[in-house]
Amino acid sequence: MAKKQAKAVDNRHYDVVVAPHITEKATLLSENNAVVFKVANDASKPEIKAAVEALFGVTVKAVNTIVQKGKVKRWKGKPYKRSDVKKAIVTLADGQSIDITTGI
Repeated sequence: MAKKQAKAVDNRHYDVVVAPHITEKATLLSENNAVVFKVANDASKPEIKAAVEALFGVTVKAVNTIVQKGKVKRWKGKPYKRSDVKKAIVTLADGQSIDITTGI
């Protein structure tokens, strides 16, 4: 069986996937073949899928997105607002995995 050709990596792919999101809940999701990434706020699901497939050389089964609204916090008594963060839960095909501890 011939090895699958990796998709071309575009510079926009690096702008779409910002960073892995490592939490307890994300670690529990990894048991179900899913990885959580922080992504650009304007990224669409097809863009996220294309970026993950091109950057990591895996097959993506599904992409679910969440927009976490920024909280209003206080610093030295003055309020400020954290930025909104968009997260993507990327479900991989069976037998696929991504080691997020290594850099891209």
